[in-house]
Amino acid sequence: MKLDLDQILENDPRIAERIRQISAVADKNGIPAFLVGGFVRDLLLGIPCKDLDIMVLGDGPDFADHVSDALALYPVIKYERFGTAMIPMEDMALEIVSARKEVYRNDSRKPKVESADLDQDLMRRDFTINAMAISINSENFGNFIDPFHGLRDMKENRILTPMDPELTFFEDPLRMLRAIRFATRFSFQIEKNTFQAIGKHAERIRIVSWERIRDEFLKILNSNPPSQGMTLLYESGLMQVLFPEIAALQGVETLEGHRHKDVFDHTLKVLDNIAAADGDLHLRLAALFHDIAKPECKRFVPENGWTFHGHEDAGARMFEHIGKKLRLPTRDIKRISKLIRLHLRPIAVAGEGVTDSAVRRLMVESGEDINALLTLCRADITSKNKERVRSYRGNFEKLARRISEVEEKDKLRAFQSPLDGTAIMRIFQLKPGPQIGRIKHHIEEAILEGEIANTREAAEIFVEKNKEKLIDLYLRND
Repeated sequence: MKLDLDQILENDPRIAERIRQISAVADKNGIPAFLVGGFVRDLLLGIPCKDLDIMVLGDGPDFADHVSDALALYPVIKYERFGTAMIPMEDMALEIVSARKEVYRNDSRKPKVESADLDQDLMRRDFTINAMAISINSENFGNFIDPFHGLRDMKENRILTPMDPELTFFEDPLRMLRAIRFATRFSFQIEKNTFQAIGKHAERIRIVSWERIRDEFLKILNSNPPSQGMTLLYESGLMQVLFPEIAALQGVETLEGHRHKDVFDHTLKVLDNIAAADGDLHLRLAALFHDIAKPECKRFVPENGWTFHGHEDAGARMFEHIGKKLRLPTRDIKRISKLIRLHLRPIAVAGEGVTDSAVRRLMVESGEDINALLTLCRADITSKNKERVRSYRGNFEKLARRISEVEEKDKLRAFQSPLDGTAIMRIFQLKPGPQIGRIKHHIEEAILEGEIANTREAAEIFVEKNKEKLIDLYLRND
């Protein structure tokens, strides 16, 4: 089968030109060269291609040097052990690899690499939809190589492996997560035997580094709808291994006629609501983990039913541990933990009649994330009771308006005391010590309660007027 690459790439002339240039280098050096992997898959699916994947029958890093010299592209980043080279470009990344086969040890997913022919290279790839190639040498430019029927599987929306799936996943357990990622990204079905093999070898995912797991997991979470990927992770058994805290959310318990909702099902609904609201990855993580501590905090109170008091604080602490396990940046962990800790607060504030004082405290606690917090809280409304949903949404809209009003008036989005420690030490002629923080907190409370404006002038007048009182409260007893 021959493809008209020029016609297929007519809407992306920059990539078409790069392929022609690399083709000329391959011809000049007598090297058989092929487009492979994700590039071919996305090309045939009509998905815009970002990177070029080239496989050669020969020395990949050496061929990368020839391409670099011919096209004046530098530097060449080589991974000699794997026969791989990367050439960064302004508009894309170019990866050039040697045709290879891989031999794995039982206790590692890092293979021993050996040279191979074209079919052997395609056979060792993870899925049939990634095991297709297109020749770019001039004498057979556009020849399509598909020994494992990847094109058929793409047309039938199916994920399966070129080899025995049990061997595929045993050798490289990360491929189990990749199967779920591709299924969610393309809305494909994982073939029955392939999915069963994931379940059989789910425990083996433990040999993979958390950095690699994190990258695949976040891509699954960032798909639409994200609930599809989370469901596949649970049904395959991978969720139970990687995130037993999430798996523990599944199920319903009934006592004395009182029944609580399935928290796993609720979580997936919240997650999809966040995705529909264009929530960023941090919000998706907050949605996935917002009720993570409910099993730990679940209590049954006779005549009242089930309670989950304190699950928001416990959940924030649990996510701090999970975020570190995932090797997330500290700033991200803090932001997501804060959203989890505060996810019930807007509901409580809205129910209190939306006083200025309550709004101010909510804004100060959430800071720059107040809008993200409101998005999470709206997504958390999954009740089947239409009247309850209508009431909650009405309260949230009222709260949002009050936040805008208070923000305009008080400038509280990035709230800090108008008087810093240095100013307080000057006014009271103090040295650094815990008293400074206490006085500063007293000023902040006066602002949040609406006693004074959020300005330096108002704070200075307040301190002068209440100086003796503040001395009695915080200084004389020390």
